[in-house]
Amino acid sequence: MAKDTGSRRIRSLCACMIATAVSISFNAIAEPIRFSTGFDSTLSDNAGQSSTNEQTDLESQITLGVDHTTDPGRCNSDLGARVAYSYWLEETFDPETYASADFFGDCAIGGGLVWQASDYLRDVTQDSRANETPTNKTRKNIFRTGPVWTIRLGAVNQLVLAAEYENTEFSEPEDEDSERYIGTAGWDHFFSPSFTAGLRASADRVELDTDEEIDRESGVVTFSKAWPATRVSGSAGFSRIETSLITGSQEADGFVGNLDLERDINPTTQLIIEASQELTDQTSDFDVRFGEFVFNLEQTSAVEVSAVRAGVSTEFTRGSTLGFNVFANRSDYIDVDLEEERTGVDLNYRRPVTPQMTATLLTAYEYLNYADEDTADVLFRINAGIDFQLNRAMSFFGRVGHERRDSEVDFREFDENWVSIGVNYQFR
Repeated sequence: MAKDTGSRRIRSLCACMIATAVSISFNAIAEPIRFSTGFDSTLSDNAGQSSTNEQTDLESQITLGVDHTTDPGRCNSDLGARVAYSYWLEETFDPETYASADFFGDCAIGGGLVWQASDYLRDVTQDSRANETPTNKTRKNIFRTGPVWTIRLGAVNQLVLAAEYENTEFSEPEDEDSERYIGTAGWDHFFSPSFTAGLRASADRVELDTDEEIDRESGVVTFSKAWPATRVSGSAGFSRIETSLITGSQEADGFVGNLDLERDINPTTQLIIEASQELTDQTSDFDVRFGEFVFNLEQTSAVEVSAVRAGVSTEFTRGSTLGFNVFANRSDYIDVDLEEERTGVDLNYRRPVTPQMTATLLTAYEYLNYADEDTADVLFRINAGIDFQLNRAMSFFGRVGHERRDSEVDFREFDENWVSIGVNYQFR
């Protein structure tokens, strides 16, 4: 019953954030709110991604979306949200509601003081080792808010102080919700208009609804540098994390840092590299920032996470685009001696066939390694399709695809072929 109340709070919070964004938008001169809807159906020959007793089923889904960004001003907001209802014809799975949202807003109070609020909502995997079926999904909502105070100390120095509250809730009762309290102090020195360096110290406490507590302290050196075609920023330092249980406590420490690099190779080609290593827990937003990373929500211990990804995107003369990405990530659940690694590559190609029609191709390969059980899996995905833009408001699409998982654990293996068609409409 308590978890049902939590689920209602998630829905109420999302509605509240949307109302806040709309309210701010009406108080500023801004572009119109954009609404959209869509309907698609997907026929699969192995809807449950099962190694045995494969079942064919048709999934139909209707989607509603809203997007809005205010013009720059004293108060600003950026909102993108989607909600979908899914139904299976042969009842392989129960009807499900899916949702995703990204909201960020800030309002300048005065004297360098700014109040910020953000909300991220995702449907995430519960068991990182099982297949991504509807029964292995939960809704994760991360709400964060608090003041950030920037104090100028002359022409080339500034002090940054922040105090934030973060609430993470899951829709499924077996996943642990949390409240997080974060304090941050930082100093920045502007060596030049294009080069800044500084220091950051932070401390946060996580209170899980199992009465566990996780305390973390970090100290890092930060930097950012910009050239005409390259931008790089990052941090490096040390962190300590302590998990307090009813039976005692456990500690861990180590190196933490991050790196973000953007390089304009030429006017039509861009390189992006992102990397991060942190000591954290499964209720954090690390899986939001690195979409390929998957927490194992069956674990509630502190975890050391590492992730790196690099991507190249380019546009050709006839309007074709090519995106190539490579990634690797690792999670080490410190208190339970459980390790998971995931590496992969993906390629996304789009080519105009006519002014209204575009051909698409997506292929992806992932290698999954589970050191604690000495097993490894391989995932392969490929799909091709056509996008047709009827007019400015309405578009259609069709896709045909194949997915395969090879595993040393028999019940994780599957082969799936599917075909999907759909329509999208933008209200203007």
